[in-house]
Amino acid sequence: MRKTIIVIPVLNPNDAFLPYVRKLIDEQYASIIIVNDGSAAEKAPLFETLKKLPEVTVLTHSVNMGKGRALKSGFNYILTDPNASDYSGVITVDGDGQHTIEDVLKLSCKMEEEAANALVLGVRSFNEDNVPWTSRLGNTITKHLFKLLYGKGLVDTQTGLRGIPISLLSTFVAIEGERYSYETNMLVVAVKEDITFQEVPIETVYIEDNVESHFNALKDSVDIYALLFKNFFKFMSVSFSSFLIDLAFFQFFLFLFSFLITRSQIIVATILARVVSSVFNFVLNRRWVFESDKNLKQTLISYYGLALVVALVSGISVYWLFQLTSIKELILKIVIDALLFIMSYRIQKSLVFKTREK
Repeated sequence: MRKTIIVIPVLNPNDAFLPYVRKLIDEQYASIIIVNDGSAAEKAPLFETLKKLPEVTVLTHSVNMGKGRALKSGFNYILTDPNASDYSGVITVDGDGQHTIEDVLKLSCKMEEEAANALVLGVRSFNEDNVPWTSRLGNTITKHLFKLLYGKGLVDTQTGLRGIPISLLSTFVAIEGERYSYETNMLVVAVKEDITFQEVPIETVYIEDNVESHFNALKDSVDIYALLFKNFFKFMSVSFSSFLIDLAFFQFFLFLFSFLITRSQIIVATILARVVSSVFNFVLNRRWVFESDKNLKQTLISYYGLALVVALVSGISVYWLFQLTSIKELILKIVIDALLFIMSYRIQKSLVFKTREK
């Protein structure tokens, strides 16, 4: 008997689905959970047949709720099973025939080899001739954005063939996402929680240009990219708010210290306004953007050290490039500060506010 549980979310499965499940049973999978995510009424006889198989449990959504919700229904069912600890983990399999039995077995073997906290991904090659250009483009964009925003390079960020240890199910069942964005959020949470990734090469299967897929190219892509940029947008909003606060307090302190000579008045107002805006920026980044519980003193030192470095790099780079190219200083500063802004986000996320204890 295999030590892994199979979870298959499915919507209107084709005629090959029942033979596929029977092959999994032949490979000694004793627990196969199929989540019927609102399939049409004419598919009822198929699910009745599946229910009669002793190795199969069928969970049913009366309406289509999305792949993410279907996966979480399967995970939640496993967590309520008193015998779940007898298994090493769960393998999620797409119901459209894209994952071969041999590749499922590969992940089972890898799950048994790996430590209890490794998320195993079955990764495809997108350089093969049978890959639709939309899938190749989508994966290329997504994996590079994921690397840029979260600092983790993955071959295939959209794979549905995944091995999840039992110990991590409670983490993944609680995260947001109802449709395909849930699988992306699983990767985001795994990075945040310092969960180890293991990648296993699998066969790249696209049947009739992927017509069986229920992925909505527009809606689901928007959901996925909104999720990927969600944290960065929060970072941007805090930065913009800090800029406005800096301007407001600069004007306030100019008025407050109007009795000073002009030069001293500007210097004092600039310094005090920057102190107020930076404290605001630090608190919101720590609590809201990065949700960090890292040691406050250590984080403060790192944060203001980074701010000093960024300011120095910006000034030196603008001066050096102006001397080299004679491009307008304002244009150079906009370009350089935009690059430094993205770099600052990555450093704050991965170093300054990173909780090391996890």
